[in-house]
Amino acid sequence: MKISIRYFGVALLIASLATTASAKTCTTVGGAILTNLGGFGVIDGSPTTLGVATGDLKGALGVQVVSAAPDFTSITVQHHWVTDDGETLNFDQATLHGAYVGPTLLGVTEYKIHLSGGTGHFSNATGDLSSIGEIDFSTGHTILRYSGTVCYGGTN
Repeated sequence: MKISIRYFGVALLIASLATTASAKTCTTVGGAILTNLGGFGVIDGSPTTLGVATGDLKGALGVQVVSAAPDFTSITVQHHWVTDDGETLNFDQATLHGAYVGPTLLGVTEYKIHLSGGTGHFSNATGDLSSIGEIDFSTGHTILRYSGTVCYGGTN
């Protein structure tokens, strides 16, 4: 009887450790994204901006324009993001929505970005970011403020 109880106790401990090891740890993140539309290159025939991210996900990024409405109030993009530590962040395609607040100034009113993994610390990370900001089409200046949650660990 004592041996059965010990085995049962060991089995419970192992199951508890396995559950804990696969649990995700979530944290809030925030920062800014700065890019220049005027200094963009081309990847696969699509315009791409280059810029930096500050804050919790600081690093360098390129934003490839996948498609856009004729008036640019809706722009679908693909992010290419590398942190200062050299880790890659994988984001799903995202669509930026905005409204003109001046002749060439687009206020970004909705821009939701979904993190779906990456390398290193971000290999099994998931998360959702939301951004607001503006794009000045006369200068190419773009500034966005991002905030959201990133969950690390576990399995996707």
